[in-house]
Amino acid sequence: MTKALEGIRVLDMTHVQSGPSATQLLAWLGADVIKLEAPTGDITRKQLRDLPGVDSLYFTMLNSNKRSITLNTKTERGKDILTELIRRSDVMVENFGPGAIDRMGFTWDRIREINPRIVYASIKGFGEGPYTDFKAYEVVAQAMGGSMATTGFADGPPLATGAQIGDSGTGIHAVAGILAALFQRESTGRGQRVNVAMQHAVLNLCRVKLRDQQRLAHGPLAEYPNDDFGDEVPRSGNASGGGQPGWAVRCAPGGPNDYVYVIVQPVGWKPVSALIGRPELADDPDWATPEARLPKLTKMFQLIEEWTATLPKWQVLEQLNAHNIPCGPILSTQEIIEDASLAANEIVVEVEHPERGSYVTVGNPLKLSDSPADITTSPLLGEHNEEIYAGELGLGGEELRLLKSSGVI
Repeated sequence: MTKALEGIRVLDMTHVQSGPSATQLLAWLGADVIKLEAPTGDITRKQLRDLPGVDSLYFTMLNSNKRSITLNTKTERGKDILTELIRRSDVMVENFGPGAIDRMGFTWDRIREINPRIVYASIKGFGEGPYTDFKAYEVVAQAMGGSMATTGFADGPPLATGAQIGDSGTGIHAVAGILAALFQRESTGRGQRVNVAMQHAVLNLCRVKLRDQQRLAHGPLAEYPNDDFGDEVPRSGNASGGGQPGWAVRCAPGGPNDYVYVIVQPVGWKPVSALIGRPELADDPDWATPEARLPKLTKMFQLIEEWTATLPKWQVLEQLNAHNIPCGPILSTQEIIEDASLAANEIVVEVEHPERGSYVTVGNPLKLSDSPADITTSPLLGEHNEEIYAGELGLGGEELRLLKSSGVI
């Protein structure tokens, strides 16, 4: 069975997370992704190592299904080889600092001169303007994209989310742009430039908070549990942020992840009131309608928690689901790794690495009926040098040895 992106070659000049997350997704969709690394390798090969002398999980979990070559693009011969790689590629992706590729001599004008059909995607921290040259990291992007200001509790500091919305979130946005450019190329015959900024991607994921910022002009936000509202959207803890109120309620025995997130829809109030042992509240005018409950959301979830705190979260989940009440247990990272349904859906997969042995990684969340993804291990540094340089670019064995001894590869 062919893959969705079979026949598409991606020149992957990315490192760390935002870029590799994008190119890994392209690889899962069937593209031939050639990861071009400096002879020293992607810095994450050595970061946060759990085993000495082998590629870290940081690297392996962001670079599966790729081929690796090494190249010193600062050398003249390295630039010649890069030119040939660009000529043979459909997509080029990089996430270096602003202007780094230009300074190597590969401006967008030069790149499209080499290959007019190439889609050249860049991931940067920020767009054009006063922030352009700021160094961007995951949480910096969260801070400047609206996430941190609206995450946390009202009486606490701004918080980063555990989801990598700045890095991997931007990578997913980049994939959308790349696929759109490839699709447009079918009609125009031309490639194009794709630019994605981490700050912009985070802001796109925080759009409901900009919605609420504008709603504030017309008064307090009733669905928020906050007592006070100023001129800015407040941090609202675990509130759902939507039209149906929700909260994380504690369960027995009270461990750090013994919680269930519960959403109380209008139709769900009657069964909820029965489950918590307060059936009279179903018809009490002070509680019966969503409008009546909105001013006392904190009290409502306290009543629910008095019930859930006596039961394990899986038992709470069973009883709530029996009444079709939207809910979900807070799953710890350990529970996720051991979750049978996630394994069955191949979203948590076990991969065999030639040096570190077996490890668990995240599988492809995009399920295409005609393009199944087989998750393979990340490549060793320069593992495919001979395969690509000799087998595909036609370099001879003696030249390869010379390139290696002179530090070009």
